Amino acid sequence: MSEEKIAMVGTPCQIMAASKMQHYTQTPIFFKIGLFCMENFSYSYFSKMLETMDLTMDEVEKFRIEKGFAFLTLKNGKQVKISLSKAKTVVRKNCHICVELTSETSDISIGSIGSENGWSTVIIRTERGEKIIEEAIKQKFIKAKELTPSQLKLLERIASNKIQENYETIEERESKARPVLYVRDKTDESIMDEINVSNFDDLRANVINVGSCVLCGACECVCPEELILIKNTKPRKKRKKCPDDCHMCFAVCPRTFVPIDLRNDLTKAIGNYRKILSVKSLKHNEGQDGVVVTTMLDYLLANNIITKTLVVDKKEDLAWKPYAKLTKDVDEIVKASGTKYSVCPIFKPLKQIKKDVI
Repeated sequence: MSEEKIAMVGTPCQIMAASKMQHYTQTPIFFKIGLFCMENFSYSYFSKMLETMDLTMDEVEKFRIEKGFAFLTLKNGKQVKISLSKAKTVVRKNCHICVELTSETSDISIGSIGSENGWSTVIIRTERGEKIIEEAIKQKFIKAKELTPSQLKLLERIASNKIQENYETIEERESKARPVLYVRDKTDESIMDEINVSNFDDLRANVINVGSCVLCGACECVCPEELILIKNTKPRKKRKKCPDDCHMCFAVCPRTFVPIDLRNDLTKAIGNYRKILSVKSLKHNEGQDGVVVTTMLDYLLANNIITKTLVVDKKEDLAWKPYAKLTKDVDEIVKASGTKYSVCPIFKPLKQIKKDVI
């Protein structure tokens, strides 16, 4: 077992993959910071949309989504406003079947919805998460206050709307024999029966080829034979037979069957939680909203609770193209802060770490 203890930052689907990795394997992921997420955009299609506006990704300094618009701040100081109805035409297909806004299987979830400008909403979900937030407050890394009932109501309403809208898409897909396995109500015993007869071919048929893949890279990460590669936006397998006794790629995928203790309760718009706070950093001011994600990673490293962080940064040679990296350098974490509004195989760097798979 690796001695590394990793804190990761991810979207709801990425956090679900991490939770399934914790459930089915031995993984160095120790602490999960989940992000609020409505949807992500296709990098290539978003780039093409900008081209129709005589813009390129290289010209964009900052992205921000607010009040029905995507605001692009350009490097020349100008601001471009794109309606979300137009931006949604380049949303990734798999996002239309996501019924989770607030990363419900994380230790703590962080986002801007519900809090005033300059603050972040933090949903504390686990005992570990609660203890860490309390200590971060005591050590003056962050300050916190209660979310008001109206702020909480807003968050729950937006989360409920996402569930309702996307569940309709799920029902439509299922009616057309395009499976959405992760919402199916199965016992843990029946899930294990399914896993034990499934491999990458089943993952490809039931997830990848039907537009459900979230491109998280969990399948690539856990494959003991290194047969799976993320290339050209889809996981692919080398021309070699999977071992008969290996089913890990199917097990950890966030879009295959979900164990009962990780399953979303659709009657609870933001999932189960211990406490909800509005939080602001006292250590950092460069980042998004309350700069809480950066500050919490700083706290975890400063207190030797973790050894490294798994974060998503932007490529230097390809504007706004996201890539995942492991780092313990706070300056690198600060540099990587802010939403990228696209996806990448976040678990790819974990292949660097030797791990034991059950």
